[in-house]
Amino acid sequence: MSRLLRQSCPPMALLAVAALAVLAAPTQAAEAPKGDVFTLGAGVAIGPRYSGSDQNRAGLGLAVDYAASNGFFIGTTRGIGYGSQAGKLDYSIALGYREGRKDSIQSSFMGRTGSDYLRGMGEIKGSVTTLLGLGYTVTDWLRLGLQAEVPLSQRDNGSALHFSASSPFYTSDSDRLTLGLTSSWGNRKYVQTYYGVTAAQSAASGFRQHGAKSGIYAYALELGWKHKFDANWSLMASVGAMQLAGDAGNSPIVKRKTAPMGSVFVTYSY
Repeated sequence: MSRLLRQSCPPMALLAVAALAVLAAPTQAAEAPKGDVFTLGAGVAIGPRYSGSDQNRAGLGLAVDYAASNGFFIGTTRGIGYGSQAGKLDYSIALGYREGRKDSIQSSFMGRTGSDYLRGMGEIKGSVTTLLGLGYTVTDWLRLGLQAEVPLSQRDNGSALHFSASSPFYTSDSDRLTLGLTSSWGNRKYVQTYYGVTAAQSAASGFRQHGAKSGIYAYALELGWKHKFDANWSLMASVGAMQLAGDAGNSPIVKRKTAPMGSVFVTYSY
């Protein structure tokens, strides 16, 4: 996926993850601007209300991003950090935010999140995270990436690793099509927090108790399209799906293992 955060993918803000299709992932230093670039974006994104939900969440997505020629970046979707490259290797470090999860429906202009189905599971609070990224451009049509997501606050929420492979299989002066595959691994705290059910949660919610171990918890496939109208205006679109696996996929809170995700954004850069 784009950037493939994560997130793609994990139970963080799905709209924010989809909005990453608007902007180059911080590890993609190979595409870093030659000068300072400021980008504004707006659009619509869709994804599950929580990871494992059978109900979709649709809402507005907003993006504001500043990328400096020296590698510094700050934005609403990829946080604040620094990225650079050395030959075919690129790297980045950033501070970001992983969204929490509510056990009841919450509504905002960004769409409805949470679910009454989770009532009794309790709230998972959001985490400030450190994002460490590495990427390697194998050929013009293949890039491999690795991103570590480590919480600085709410550390019991756990850490995750995201492995990605992306291929820009079609490029022209105005269009670019990219296919991306991501697999996500979580440590025991991560998988237990988002997919496990403790004895106390089981008693309060009625779900059977479920202990979750570390391991691969999700795979994601995404097709992205970027169309440049001119030097400033662009259209970004993505469509994909996430498949839960292992102890995550077998969790009693999971009503749908495979979930669609997509987004359409218009951006202006100068």
